[in-house]
Amino acid sequence: MNTKFFLINISITLGLIAGCGDKTKPPGPETNPPATGAPVETKPANTNYKPAFTGQTRIGGISTTTAIQANVITSALSSPWGITSLPDGRLLVTEKIGRMRIVTTTGTVSSPITGIPAVNSSGQGGLLGLCLDPQFASNRMVYWVFSENVSGGTLTAVAKGRLSANEGSIENPTVIYRANPAANSTLHYGGRILFDQTGNLLVSTGERSNTSTRPLAQSVTGALGKVVRITTSGQPAPQNPAFSGAGALPELYSIGHRNPQGLALHPTTGDLWLSEHGPRGGDEINRVQAGKNYGWPVITYGIEYGGQVIGSGIQQQNGMEQPVYYWDPVISPSGMTFYKGNRIPEWQNNLFIGALSGTHIARLIIQDNRVVAEERLLAGENERFRDITQGSDNALYAITDAGRLYRIDKQ
Repeated sequence: MNTKFFLINISITLGLIAGCGDKTKPPGPETNPPATGAPVETKPANTNYKPAFTGQTRIGGISTTTAIQANVITSALSSPWGITSLPDGRLLVTEKIGRMRIVTTTGTVSSPITGIPAVNSSGQGGLLGLCLDPQFASNRMVYWVFSENVSGGTLTAVAKGRLSANEGSIENPTVIYRANPAANSTLHYGGRILFDQTGNLLVSTGERSNTSTRPLAQSVTGALGKVVRITTSGQPAPQNPAFSGAGALPELYSIGHRNPQGLALHPTTGDLWLSEHGPRGGDEINRVQAGKNYGWPVITYGIEYGGQVIGSGIQQQNGMEQPVYYWDPVISPSGMTFYKGNRIPEWQNNLFIGALSGTHIARLIIQDNRVVAEERLLAGENERFRDITQGSDNALYAITDAGRLYRIDKQ
């Protein structure tokens, strides 16, 4: 086992936040924004685009005052992509190549779990996000997202199966949903999955990156660039929003996403929050509401990798939602979770996001659905943080592309 320690014991830098709401909706009287310092982002932006409201980007920085400790409990994983906590405290992890493993909190890694349907692990594809059935203790059902080879290319697929009693295999694996149409691309699969409060599944899909498929994020007749809401059998969930337009898919929950790699439910409001990759600039955090359009590729705070504007080069349009927060330059936000433990009270209900190109874990303090402070954790580790979850012991567990599993907790 390779173990490192990361210690933090820093006082909050004093200073007043400039603002945390839009110009027409100031924070409510119950809001008491934290004192912040300079923004954590110091690099120049790729554009001169102006945010739609104060605090939409480069919010003031803050530091955790509680002494925390982060140790690498194993570095033996191979490109892990998704992580979730089992009822007994161990962790179930997907590896991009197409394997699942169980890891103990002391770093013991199981043999690969057999029975997983074949994945296409080229490019950004592979075995992606996963979640447990709320009744896992009795039914042992696991749900996961993967990139599947089909006629016409590849697509984002959702499967389920039962973890065997001896934990060596997935029994009766079944593909329950496919995000059509297929594309000749190995990019932008999205790939996160979670249960909502009604026992249905929310799944994020990407628009597959190609300039030919990119516009399909706005199409209601296809499942690319969407959040879909389905039952555990893969059917459209009851009470989904009805999108207008001929042939609108009944499983659609929101549209207009680029490559959403993070989903989390707020612990107190139950709202769905989502992270998505922008192009060159314009990574977003969105509060996803049923039936809403999040704009890609019509509006964006990013530009093409070659520097050209995207579409008409606009950032706002009626009928399209603004991100709660965006980054320029990008940090490549991936898996995320809200902290709902009691070990570090100042983290209560904060959002923690794995940053890939940013090589840190972003901590966002959210009040009144606005980001009011930002911190960068484990930035000195130089790791691409792919996903993060809270364990049953109230610690945070984060995986990196290099195969590390970190445990982050009060010192």
